[in-house]
Amino acid sequence: MAEKEIIVVEGNNALAGEVRVSGAKNSALKLIAAAILGQGKSTLHNVPYISDIVVMSEVLECLGATVERTDHTMTIDTTAVESRETPYELVSKMRASISVLGPLIARFGQACVAMPGGCQIGARKIDMHLVGLEALGVEFNIDHGYLNAHTPNGLHGAEVSLEFPSVGATENCLMAAITAQGHTLIENAAREPEIVDLANMLNAMGGKVTGAGSSIIEVEGVPLESLHPCEHTTVGDRIEAGTFLAGGALTGGPVTVRGIDPSYLHMAIMKLRTMGCTVETGDNWVRCSRTQPLQPTDIQTLPHPGFPTDLQAQFMLLCALAHGTSMVTENVFENRFMFASELARMGADITIEDHHALVRGVSGLQGTDVSSTDLRAGAALVLAGIVAEGETRVHNIKHIDRGYEDYCGKLEQLGANVTRRRLGASRE
Repeated sequence: MAEKEIIVVEGNNALAGEVRVSGAKNSALKLIAAAILGQGKSTLHNVPYISDIVVMSEVLECLGATVERTDHTMTIDTTAVESRETPYELVSKMRASISVLGPLIARFGQACVAMPGGCQIGARKIDMHLVGLEALGVEFNIDHGYLNAHTPNGLHGAEVSLEFPSVGATENCLMAAITAQGHTLIENAAREPEIVDLANMLNAMGGKVTGAGSSIIEVEGVPLESLHPCEHTTVGDRIEAGTFLAGGALTGGPVTVRGIDPSYLHMAIMKLRTMGCTVETGDNWVRCSRTQPLQPTDIQTLPHPGFPTDLQAQFMLLCALAHGTSMVTENVFENRFMFASELARMGADITIEDHHALVRGVSGLQGTDVSSTDLRAGAALVLAGIVAEGETRVHNIKHIDRGYEDYCGKLEQLGANVTRRRLGASRE
């Protein structure tokens, strides 16, 4: 339905109150894949209602699993999983479905996975996944767009050195290493909170993982038969939290976000304070407010614990309305500045050169028709509409639905005037 819908925003500069974030998209997707290793019925709590979760559920059902959900709890029974093949029609919708590769190899010693698709924000090749898995004894061949993996001599522990701390490569290597014979060391591992969440679930299933959250993860392989189903609660979504906090910074707030560990957002919180915001934190909440003009700042996206690329668009929006000139440098995805041209349609002054964006603050934005170029850009454009003069119509909102549960509803809860509308429908 999202293909035929738009989000209409009436600029009212109003965002204040409290909102609770959903479970982390980037965690829940991998936890669902990890359930393959449980060989039984695992239960996941705090699973968000988003389209990416629907696709990943279909991937597991295609493999033979039974997936059921009630509210935000999902039960995944992988007892009957026998297929090792994921079809292109599913994988092409979402590149995260490549994360079934590691658990399929760990359980069956083989897999056949269509080459992935997803957001058009960069090449995001899977070379590092393959190099890491090859070190563990996996052999690959690519045939007609499908990646065929097998382990002729079984999985064995190894030293895996990633040339970049790729989240996906870290996760696939981690899940494959769970049943590898011996000791595995993953060096230059991704340090994201979602990696820690995955490791905690793997350990709850009988795995032996230490060091998650640091740049060196160690895995002591265990026999497949010693792994079992588990019950696990997904961590809160730090990117959703950061998006709403950016909204508080944008309008003055205060906006309080609950259900998130503030340590996950250390760099974003630091930048909000640099830009003139007051940020308070508690055990599982963060509050952002602002009473002075937005100040310019420089931002460089980097792997965690650096500034997250998934908050770059939201903070570019803040920079676009700051009193002065900011520099935003994108070091993770090469095509993520597509958002800038949409924001420029609303009156922002942004000059792109290579992977740098020079953002000169303007006094205000004007509502117009804009299009979501990717998931985070879409969310940021809706925020832009809240402070813009007049009406903003955000198209291609299927991207937003991939990662934000009831985004319009939560923004309305904070006072925004946002509605989903079928294309061509009247205001009545």
